[in-house]
Amino acid sequence: MPPTPAIAILTSNILVGAGLRSILERIVPQASVELLRTFEAYLEAGPDHYIHCFVAAPIFRTHAAFFHERCHRTIVLTHGTPCPGMHALNVETDEEEFVHALVRMQQHVRRPEHMLSDHTPTPQPLSERETEVLTLIARGLINKEIADRLGIGLTTVISHRRNIMEKLGIRSVAGLAVHALTTGLVDADEI
Repeated sequence: MPPTPAIAILTSNILVGAGLRSILERIVPQASVELLRTFEAYLEAGPDHYIHCFVAAPIFRTHAAFFHERCHRTIVLTHGTPCPGMHALNVETDEEEFVHALVRMQQHVRRPEHMLSDHTPTPQPLSERETEVLTLIARGLINKEIADRLGIGLTTVISHRRNIMEKLGIRSVAGLAVHALTTGLVDADEI
């Protein structure tokens, strides 16, 4: 069995760090996500064993040369300002947009060992109808629209949605969209 991939979050802002860790744990359940508050703690932990490091912009600026050498695995957490030559994510967006930006960034990864998600098989397979519902959820349809599209009742859609989340262990729409994308049910431009 291959070792568990590790992802570092390097920020002194505990709320940003905890929020990002929660999102990453939902969309990349097979990874170990570690929250580090200082650059020194990151060095002590051994930065080269992380497949990705999400680093707050102030820490990045202080240690820019170090992170530029590791640009293929560094993602700078910004407040809307661009970060030339680096992957960057705006922490001021809502969760859904943040996850979509993360997915778009992931599509440009060239090295397989730096992919965020190596899809692991689901413990319980989805039924054909659950797969249809998941695909429509990933495309942004709400429960009523899904019911109308599939010709089923609203409570049936809600039941399918609950079953999908339980089977996959995913609790957010953004996480379901990422799962649908990584399993090939939808293309990125459909999300």
